[in-house]
Formats: sequence, C-alpha cells, structure tokens
Amino acid sequence: MRRAMIPGIINLQAFECAARHENFSRAAEELNLTQGAISRQIAELEQQTGLRLFERIKRRVVLSDAGQKLLPEVRQLLVQSERLMIGAVAAGTMSSSLRIATLPTFGAKWLVPKLGRFIADHSDVAICVESRSSPFSFAEENFDMAIHFGQPTWAGATATFLCNETVLPVASPAFQERTRAATNDPFCSAQLLHLTTRPKLWSDWSAHHGIPIPRAYQGPRFDQFSMIISAAVAGLGVALLPTYLAEDELASGTLAPFVPLSMQTENAYYIVCPEQKRTLGLAVEFQEWLLREINRSNSITALGPNIS
Repeated sequence: MRRAMIPGIINLQAFECAARHENFSRAAEELNLTQGAISRQIAELEQQTGLRLFERIKRRVVLSDAGQKLLPEVRQLLVQSERLMIGAVAAGTMSSSLRIATLPTFGAKWLVPKLGRFIADHSDVAICVESRSSPFSFAEENFDMAIHFGQPTWAGATATFLCNETVLPVASPAFQERTRAATNDPFCSAQLLHLTTRPKLWSDWSAHHGIPIPRAYQGPRFDQFSMIISAAVAGLGVALLPTYLAEDELASGTLAPFVPLSMQTENAYYIVCPEQKRTLGLAVEFQEWLLREINRSNSITALGPNIS
C-alpha cells in the first residue's frame, strides 16, 4: 500500500461538503473551518490526485468532470469510515463482536425473528447482521460468517450444510377464488410470480410434477422473495415460495397452497465461515445455535413441510 496515495479524511470531507454546497464558504460554515482552510484542503487533494476537481464560476464552484467521477466513491468511503467508527464505539463496552452476512429475505423472515434467543444468552456480544444477495470476498468485507444459498463452494471459506429448501405454490384466498371460478384448470389463467435470479423455477416445478404450465416463463418478476410474498398477499398471482418464508402467511391464512405439491430444490442453505475464522469460538457457537434452531422448529422439515 502506497501511503502517498492515501488521502486525508479531512480533505475528503472538505471536498464532499464543497461539492454538495457548490460553495467553499458554506462548506467552511458546516465544518466549522475557515474558507481558507477549505481551499487548502481541496488544493492538497488536487495536488495529490493530479486532477482539477472544481471549476470556479463567479461565486460558485462547480465540479469538473474528474470531480464528478470521484465524488460517489468519496461519499462511499466517508460513509464506510463513519460506520466503522460507530461500530467500534458500539462494540467498545462488549466482550466480543459477531458480524453476520445473510440473504435478505432469509434474514428478515427467519433469522431475525429467532435471533432474540441467541442475544438473550450472549448479552455481552455486539451483533451486526447485514444483508448480502451474492457471495463476496471475506478478505474485503470483515464478516465472521455468511448464510449462503446454492452449492457448498465459496473461495477462501468452508461451508457447513444448514438445510435443504422446499418450494410450494401459494396464493391469496381471494386470488384463488377468482382463478378457480374462471376455469377448472388452476394454471390455465393464473398469473405466475417469478424471482429474477431463478427464472426456471416454475419450469422445474412443472417438470418435476408432470403438470403442464402454458406460461411458465411469463408474469411479473421481482428480485427478492420478500417482494414476491407481498405481491402474492396482494393477489397479483401465484408464488412459488420456500415454505419457511411463508410460514407466517400460511398460518394466518393470508396465503394458502395453490396446489398441495411441493418440490425440494437442487440447492441448499449453508453456513459459510472464512478459513481463518472457522474455529473462532463465537462463530462456532452461532453456527451450533443455527443448527439447533433448524432442528427445533416443529412447523418445518428441511425448511418446509413435505406436502407432495
């Protein structure tokens, strides 16, 4: 790492603030500095980068093309720096910390509602849960573990099997009533809801059960299961959902099986730990807790009832 190329955080703050206000004086007021100090900090950054970051137009300063390209990354770096310090302060009074990456809907619908039981037994642990939709580099993001769906492969990490996935067609009672009133064939006129990252899921289900679906690839598409659940509850169509995600809706009656035929998908859920942290005591405890939570859930078997 070349220290000469590491910018000063104060200079980056001055640059971001001046860019936002398009005025050095207002930036100075916000940062409680003099206008001269802001000018010096911007000049230092320009000298370090070799770029002209602002164009001076009368009493305003406007970002140059180079400044416009730099600004988003500077803002991201400042946010990350602030988050780092807040996290350090939050963990300062705790004996240890645990940072977990999870799939967004898995986290919201399954993990977080159960997390209180782990927190109750580990009140001195600073826990941070963040959503990630795809694999990332543990070397670049300092997570202690991740919940992964797919195959047990992750560069620089070990994967432990958590559970399989069972999907089931579900829809709102009102949608089912309208659809069945129109035809005896439930899939003849039913609109299907799709997950963008799994475009063949309905086709695979159709082939698995030998049930022809005329429009297996047609219908609204969403990039998260949480949105598909909302769409199904709103009566927009039939959703092919992992049953663990629809537990609450099935129990309350806001969703019901469209046909009682489930399918276990070819992929599964895994707990992934970076190689250097796989024996970390707290990470091992959390992994064991996750496995117990899967086993103790009476309403699911492999994250869903075997309805088929």
